[in-house]
Amino acid sequence: MAKKIRVGIIGTGGIAHAHMRAYMKIPEVEVVGGADLIPGKAEAFFKEFGVENARCFTDFHDLLKCDLDAVSVCTYNSTHAECSIGAMEAGVDVLCEKPMSVTLEEGVQMTRKAKETGKILSIGFQPRYDPDMILVKDIVQSGVLGNIYYVQTGGGRRRGMPGGSFIQKKLAGVGALADIGCYGLDMALNSIGYPKPLTVSAYASNYFGTNPKYHPEADKFDVDDFSVAFIRLEGGIALDFRMSWAMHMDTMGDTLFLGTDAGLKVKSPGLGSTWGGAWDGTIGPIYLYQDVAGQCSETAVPLKNEGVDRFYLKVKSFVDAVAAHGPAPIPASQILYNQAIIDGIYRSSQCGHEVEIHIPEI
Repeated sequence: MAKKIRVGIIGTGGIAHAHMRAYMKIPEVEVVGGADLIPGKAEAFFKEFGVENARCFTDFHDLLKCDLDAVSVCTYNSTHAECSIGAMEAGVDVLCEKPMSVTLEEGVQMTRKAKETGKILSIGFQPRYDPDMILVKDIVQSGVLGNIYYVQTGGGRRRGMPGGSFIQKKLAGVGALADIGCYGLDMALNSIGYPKPLTVSAYASNYFGTNPKYHPEADKFDVDDFSVAFIRLEGGIALDFRMSWAMHMDTMGDTLFLGTDAGLKVKSPGLGSTWGGAWDGTIGPIYLYQDVAGQCSETAVPLKNEGVDRFYLKVKSFVDAVAAHGPAPIPASQILYNQAIIDGIYRSSQCGHEVEIHIPEI
């Protein structure tokens, strides 16, 4: 019998439950322990899942001494870098939840450590495993659009502000921008091959989160609940981004890819919920716009509508990579550009003018 892949979970809060459910479906995996800053929380987590003999710690460094092959990093955004780097230094492969980090500098440190150690560092963007998300990328990459010069992405929720650690800068770093904005960025950037970002001009606000009328923890709310940005990318591509946790509107718009030969519209999934439309799941209808025999035409692209467990597929792809000794399914070297844009949007919104993005060599 082949040796099972020994996995630990760093941070046993909300998202860790999704990781645990996925790992428990994979026969080749044994989750052997976890770490959480709050005493007793890791023990309660494993008791909930009926996992006996799991080793539990309050310091993740102690967990890393348990002969692990891999870890899921499910901590506050502000500690993603520290935990991921520590794991790789201990010789352990890492699946880090999104966002990759809080700052570009942290993302660079993480990516360099993955290169230095040769360990896997994969970032958790499960929407990539949705068949219709894959379809969008396939269409864009097919060349049917010609040279792409403009992309609009983002989306947002009419109401969908979380609480707790999500709304505190010291824990989350940023708000809606990192929570769901990173999904909108990844959807667009992954489809066009992740060109390097060059400049960002952005605006952000938190009128809803800081108002007791809309949020019960308004007195603790010190992150963004809304942001918009104009980003210049290598290759002469303009990226128009917008994202919200709350607004008096039904949508922030569809995702658009404009090319010299055709255009592609990806509509919001229309989940029938004020929480929908953030590109953190599946998508809505797709339309291709092009000239046919000199006439403007609009073609509905059939969706696959295949019900898949995207989160399970994300975790399974990571496990498969660990077993095969790489490469990372969603490499940090790619998501670093996503993080650079988030960092740029934050900096630009703070200073009130356009900023340049400088990504050092890895």
